[in-house]
Amino acid sequence: MPRRIISLWLPFWHTDLWRRSNPDEPTGSGLALHTHDGRRHVVVAADRVARTAGIAPGMALTHARALVPDLSTPQLDADADAGALERLAEWCLWLSPLVAVDPPDGIWIDSTGCDHLQGGEASMLDALAGRLVALGLTCRLCLADTPGAAHALARYGRNDRTCLPAGGQSTALASIPIGGLRLGGQTEEGLQRLGLSTIGALQAAPRAPLSRRFGANLMRRLDQATGAVFEPIQPLRPRDAIAPRRSFVEPIGTPEAIATVIGVLVDDAAQELVRRGMGARLIDLRCERVDASVQVCRVGLAAPAYEAAHIARLLRERIETIEPGFGIEAMQLVVTRVEPVPADGRMRGMLAGEHGAEDLDCLIDRLRNREGIEQIYRIAEAGSHLPERTQLRVALPDATGRKRNPIFWQWAAPRPARLFPTPEPITVLGTLPADPPHVFVWRGERHRVRAADGPERIHGEWWHDADEYGAVRDYWIVEDEAGCRFWLFRQGDGIHEWSGDLTWFVHGVL
Repeated sequence: MPRRIISLWLPFWHTDLWRRSNPDEPTGSGLALHTHDGRRHVVVAADRVARTAGIAPGMALTHARALVPDLSTPQLDADADAGALERLAEWCLWLSPLVAVDPPDGIWIDSTGCDHLQGGEASMLDALAGRLVALGLTCRLCLADTPGAAHALARYGRNDRTCLPAGGQSTALASIPIGGLRLGGQTEEGLQRLGLSTIGALQAAPRAPLSRRFGANLMRRLDQATGAVFEPIQPLRPRDAIAPRRSFVEPIGTPEAIATVIGVLVDDAAQELVRRGMGARLIDLRCERVDASVQVCRVGLAAPAYEAAHIARLLRERIETIEPGFGIEAMQLVVTRVEPVPADGRMRGMLAGEHGAEDLDCLIDRLRNREGIEQIYRIAEAGSHLPERTQLRVALPDATGRKRNPIFWQWAAPRPARLFPTPEPITVLGTLPADPPHVFVWRGERHRVRAADGPERIHGEWWHDADEYGAVRDYWIVEDEAGCRFWLFRQGDGIHEWSGDLTWFVHGVL
């Protein structure tokens, strides 16, 4: 599966943070954050009002105040900004288990294999952007094969949301300014003096002379952006997260070895969960490979769980999705989301030294973490007395903790084991109005009725569909001479024309 990286850039991150911290500060004439670089005070961030007046990051503070005398210029709090950016990166873990900070104002999200959960890559970017806008943040997004390409296009691309096709980074980067490669200021200035102002111009220039003049970092950044050299990102670990880790003297790669390490990590995590009185809802298993890449498998749980046997079983069922490559040199289990154990829950298993029996939640957890979970559903009771409307399909609960509706299996009258989604018409021979059919033909086969029970009268739901006003169904359970039982009904009561046209249907089999 090709690697896919989202770069999230927050162009007004410092300003937005300061505004939320100081809502009463006047900003009508513009706002700019400044810091001291050792020689002078310089602007490091400016809001839209200040930028419209000609103020830009890197400008001397005295120059900025000359342009806008009443400019609001609080000092940059780098520690507060970094902490807030890290908290935002933790928030992004809902989208992917691999999230890294790209300081000072960006975030990388490794979305490999996650887009199908959001309806595709374009829908995934739209969902992420929508949630950020709801938080009051201005953002630009780019999805590409490499962190370097995503970083450059998020900041210098033409669109606020860019989704590059796989392998398209070299062409897309050609027109991007050289600053998109995350080079030092002196290197950028030197390249500008040589006339190499775009990444495309740098790609066409001889590599050896440039490497001798500017060092190996220049070409390494270029190769990382184009995908010629792999660039790892350092995944963020949530603060106070339960995250046991094991490194190995020799790399491992067999399913048996991975399963053994999973058991050790889960035991450590389960002990800490019990100590905190919490249950896991979302767990990431990170496998650090020798090529510096990270393989992750994520499992969610329907309810807070702390039993080591249950968690280990869920993770071991996902071993086949892990690609060890040339070997795994370390593994870490990160409990990404926890919830308090319900007041009526018991700390069984870990405290008693026994493992609890599997129940419905355990089954749901196992099913939900397999591919194709969208096709699995429950049957829940609906507020209707028409047979085809008394039940509805309900999706399995997800890791967000949405409450499950109870399932009721009680019926007012006998119902068939198999109910057809649409009643099928039949031809009958019988008497009206009160008798069941003596003979009926269904799907070209003739059935002679030996016994019958009924009728059960059901009226149409006029409040649900205006065409059902006055509609009547008389249901019969009939048995033919071969011993097969059917659920039949007649449309109409046989007396009033408006109640139905007296046609017969088979609605199910018993």
